Amino acid sequence: MFPARAPLSWRRRLSAILLLSLLGGLSGPAAAGAAGADGAPPASRPLDRRQMVQRLYDMALPAPRWLDSHGEQARLALQLLRDAPLHGLQASDYAPDALARRLDALAGPEDAAAFERELSAAMLQFLADLHFGRAGHPYRPRPVSLAEFDPVAVLREALLAGRLREAVDASAPTLPVYRRVMTTLAHYRGLAQQSPHWPALPALGAPPLRAGDRYGAAEQLRERLRLLGDLDPAESGKDGRQDYTPELAAAVTRFQARHGLEEDGVLGSETAAALAVPLSQRVAQLELTLERLRWVPPLRKGRIIVINVPSYRLWAADTREAAPQPLEMRVIVGKAAQTPTPLFIGQMRYLEFNPYWNVPSSILAGEILPALARDPAYLRKNDMEVVTRSGAILPSQAGAPLSALRAGAARVRQRPGARNVLGGVKFAMPNPMDIYLHSTSAQELFARARRDLSHGCIRVERPVELAQFVLADPGRWDGDRVAAAMRDGRTRRIDLREAVPVVLFYATAASDREGRALFAQDIYGQDAPLIRALQAR
Repeated sequence: MFPARAPLSWRRRLSAILLLSLLGGLSGPAAAGAAGADGAPPASRPLDRRQMVQRLYDMALPAPRWLDSHGEQARLALQLLRDAPLHGLQASDYAPDALARRLDALAGPEDAAAFERELSAAMLQFLADLHFGRAGHPYRPRPVSLAEFDPVAVLREALLAGRLREAVDASAPTLPVYRRVMTTLAHYRGLAQQSPHWPALPALGAPPLRAGDRYGAAEQLRERLRLLGDLDPAESGKDGRQDYTPELAAAVTRFQARHGLEEDGVLGSETAAALAVPLSQRVAQLELTLERLRWVPPLRKGRIIVINVPSYRLWAADTREAAPQPLEMRVIVGKAAQTPTPLFIGQMRYLEFNPYWNVPSSILAGEILPALARDPAYLRKNDMEVVTRSGAILPSQAGAPLSALRAGAARVRQRPGARNVLGGVKFAMPNPMDIYLHSTSAQELFARARRDLSHGCIRVERPVELAQFVLADPGRWDGDRVAAAMRDGRTRRIDLREAVPVVLFYATAASDREGRALFAQDIYGQDAPLIRALQAR
């Protein structure tokens, strides 16, 4: 379907493997788009233990019994609660140690009944946290759907069947990447315990280091790269030379690839800063990824698009295929300081060749009107026109458009063509924030390592291939015909035969199928607010 591509770089291969596992793990009913906002999520849990335990004990069925068979089920539950950190959760949220002390000092039927109720409450919250996450988020409605997952029913059935451990495993996300991140989290916790002190490397000075340069801290760098798995332990440097060797430069390139940096093997300030990030922070990033993966609702099998905003990458695949091969490309996302791309799950329903760009009111007020006040010919120079609410095009002379725009009686749109900021195709997924995917005439921007450059929408690197993917009609829409439709200047809307879910995701840490940890810069500063929200529960 798609033309042959050059071999993927190390970073692109790892990224493709990461999201392929996410794509392949989504299944179930279609999910409606749920718009979300940036910033700190609400601190309250999607489900609260008090309501759940009341339902558990108010039902007509017999109350669960933890203390039968000498308390075997209770002790298993306590161990599962102690193991909550394996999932990036805090064991203290469920008080297993305090419950264990209660279990060892039970003093009669009333005390036993109170203990059982408290243990039930802890396990219900644990199951709910595993499935839905602990904080409010953009992807699921509130209240959450108990038809999808009801911890009360799950716990009751698990106790009756003696399958408590299996119930815990089934409550967590089934996405393959979730289990791999769990493994990587355990590894990084071990590294953090092994190396609790993680000082920055000695100052580099200027210019940055290149292979062959002298470097007095070469041995420290070598040990750090070995510990992180980017340098083969066989590369010993036993001769004691204080050089930034080609082997070290190659290891730094691998480190850069895993951390979303320019893959040039040059040891500059950004790479040195990434090397100085404490392992405890990497542990926290991995914990947050597990939390965010718990937010993703079940999605039907079929075509799907996933965009991880901080890694500036898009992946698309058909999960109905036995071995889906993802289409992968670079993207440009919203500016961190001004117009961050919101996180939500949209439904792509149509695409538009040679679209008009209807300038959003915020851009009109903040950019177009000031420019038009300075230069009355601004609209003409940028192939723009002023349109009334009824759709009539206003003449551009005598300042009438500026007056109408200031009065809110008209709007600005940019005509299709070479100057149009949307390029030759727009991928529409109707939503209240008017966020969509589109091509761009500024292809040179995709070469930048940091690509938060847009007003919020997503610019895609290879629009022809993405259009082929979503149209899913190779007989009618092969690459040549899509490219021709983008060039001919005619504005045409093509409805998709079935809506394609688009997941706008945010994760600054992950793990690939080979177990290598992947990290990205927290461009929107969303990790710290989420940590605070989780701590404030």
